Amino acid sequence: MFERRLAQALESAILLSGGAAHAPLLRGFEQAVSTLLDADPALAALWERVRAGPEPGAVGSFVERMRRSETAWRAARPAVEIWLHHAQLVAMGSGEHTNALSDSAQVWGANVQAREIHGGIHLHGLPDAAPRGAPTPRQLPATSAHFVGRDADLSELDDNRAAHRPGAPQLIVVSGPPGVGKSTLVARWLGGIAQEFPDGQLFADLGGHGPEGLADPGDVLGRFLRSLGAASVPGGLAEKAALWRSLTSTVRLAILLDDAFTAAQVRPLLPGSASCLVVVTSRRRLTGLALEGAVSHQLGALDPDTAMELLSRGGGGARVADDRQAARNVVDLCARLPLAICLAAAHLAVRPKKPLATMAEHLSDGGTLFDTLTADGEGAVRAALDASYRSLPTEAAALYRVLGLLPATSLEGGLIAALAEPAGPRAARGVDALLEASLLEQLLEDDTYRFHDLVRAHARERADAESPPEDRELVLRRFVGWCLARADAADQLITPSHHVPRDPRQPTPDPAGFRTAREALAWLTRQLGSLMAAVRHCAAAGWHTECWQLVDAMHPVFTRLRPTEQRIEAHELGAAAARADGADWGLGRMLTSGGAAFRDAGRHQEAARWYQEALTLAVDSGDQRQRAQAYQGLGNARLRLGELPAARDLLERALALRAEIGYQRGVALSRVSLAEVAMAEQGHDQAVALLGQARRELLAVRDAHDAARALALLGFAHGQLGERRAAEEALWQALGEFEAVGSAPWRARTWEMLGQVAERHGATEEAAQRYERSRTLYEPLSVRDTDRLTERLAALRSG
Repeated sequence: MFERRLAQALESAILLSGGAAHAPLLRGFEQAVSTLLDADPALAALWERVRAGPEPGAVGSFVERMRRSETAWRAARPAVEIWLHHAQLVAMGSGEHTNALSDSAQVWGANVQAREIHGGIHLHGLPDAAPRGAPTPRQLPATSAHFVGRDADLSELDDNRAAHRPGAPQLIVVSGPPGVGKSTLVARWLGGIAQEFPDGQLFADLGGHGPEGLADPGDVLGRFLRSLGAASVPGGLAEKAALWRSLTSTVRLAILLDDAFTAAQVRPLLPGSASCLVVVTSRRRLTGLALEGAVSHQLGALDPDTAMELLSRGGGGARVADDRQAARNVVDLCARLPLAICLAAAHLAVRPKKPLATMAEHLSDGGTLFDTLTADGEGAVRAALDASYRSLPTEAAALYRVLGLLPATSLEGGLIAALAEPAGPRAARGVDALLEASLLEQLLEDDTYRFHDLVRAHARERADAESPPEDRELVLRRFVGWCLARADAADQLITPSHHVPRDPRQPTPDPAGFRTAREALAWLTRQLGSLMAAVRHCAAAGWHTECWQLVDAMHPVFTRLRPTEQRIEAHELGAAAARADGADWGLGRMLTSGGAAFRDAGRHQEAARWYQEALTLAVDSGDQRQRAQAYQGLGNARLRLGELPAARDLLERALALRAEIGYQRGVALSRVSLAEVAMAEQGHDQAVALLGQARRELLAVRDAHDAARALALLGFAHGQLGERRAAEEALWQALGEFEAVGSAPWRARTWEMLGQVAERHGATEEAAQRYERSRTLYEPLSVRDTDRLTERLAALRSG
């Protein structure tokens, strides 16, 4: 389907350009596929024929040869998709309006919606002028430079992959005891075959034995979908899994699912293509995955010689060759598990004169720590952990205990500095010491760290045993305060109209500011798991003020990414905390934003209940702005429930109150919602008037997104009145504005509206092309909308 649309767009571009070799559209395409043309002389020759004019069959042959260049084609495809989108805009818009350019004005790549352009406007370079897709994910953890041996295991993994039947899932389960190196082995193997998976590598820690409990498959799917470019993620697990299978049906991905606990955890995460490779690591064999075609590989301890080589490389050095018996004793006491050996080696590395015999003595004297956890070699790992911990400098040992208390799995350098006492250079020295001792692992992201789950458990036990309760509480207060301060800074930058001053009970060092809203949103997305852990901890500890304030500060990530389950859970906890805190104003915030969470999840009755409670609270407290907000939310809920008279009454009340208190943006948003009610009642003339006024008001307060939304709905209302020219002019302009603000859901909806306008006027083929574009944009956003567009297309073509 994509290749057919590309061929049609190329043919249209040739006709539009009159065959000129340097026409902007063709030059943009040539730039998008330049690497393909450079690598394939035959393809370059075909391109010369294509751009010379409409030779029968040339375009089809050219596109087919590109497609057969598999790896190179996949690498070039994102840039081609950007070009195709632009070409369709130009082709579809060319019959409806003319842009007159004078003087030295040149437009290459971007689509400018205007009647006339005068002067020297230059927008060169299509790929830079158009929105880029998500970067190819490369999420595999880094592997140690001291990786040794495992040749037989790597070879067996190759054999398992080669033996899989065409069309069958490529699913491998690598199991073994803790510390045996399952994750390291798989990351090394997948890294060696990364070129065979040009669409990227994904990684998820399923938390089989982590401090936060089992990772929810829906949360993991949400992260995966966003990594592949989904701007919005559906609510339920089934819907996410369906969208995941759709997005992965034509790609080649390598996926590492680390530390799985059950087969049920894994099943929803399986992609929709046999071209994808999934490797699961677990302490269990997960035999239930055999039903999905999984093959199993059991990983055992290192052989004695390899184990001693690892000890030597990691820090034992010449001592291993000088005293092989002592070295053998050390690796045997480590149960020949890579994690334990690396810990012992790191200890030796900073003590170049320490005899191996002394190290063996220390390992054999593990005390009673973790006496109940000795199965599968865990006791050996813990004995090594004890030895490493005892050898840490005082400040590093203190930091180790501090980090062990945290519920977060991702530890940023800024967080570590905020928690350390005192912060600054001493915190950095502590991190270096923990890295040197192999107790802390640095991730691929800059300045981000994590613990192995066994190391985290050990650090937590040391903290519980050695740190007074008041010190442990102080650490967690600082953690929550840091989360709140960072989220507050992000909220202020991304959604200033929502932001209010917040005051964490336990102040922390000022967090580094964000330079851009995009950077702030990326941080919120990356830290969503840690922020949710902080919310849960606050709720469990009875830190009510921090709990609801943190939920309130997370507003941007909830509204932009819409992680449905976390959003609803957070607001339920936040509302309970605000009630317990006696904070009516905070409760009102929780109820209105929580109502939006239920509304976006399609749970409109529950949304109405939350908004109704918010309304009662606002009336009792006399808060007019919150009262208007509750009316607005309740009106929108009634609209979606089909209760139009009630919706109109509530929205009119919201508008009147907002006008009374001078909230101009709110007035405009109420007009937009009233226009939607009018269109549902077939009052399109009234909708046109309301939307035109709302558009002007939103532009006046510089709300670009909602101004574009008003314009799109205005175009649709004109279309329902049979005014095609006015409808398409508004919709094309709105489409350009949504591209500028990066609103994928409304781009999809606007293309659908354009299709409805064309269909209403009998332009069936044009409508089909627009519906196809809408469906393509909906695919990473919403299964329900994608299915609806599929049904609309089928009905159009069958009729």
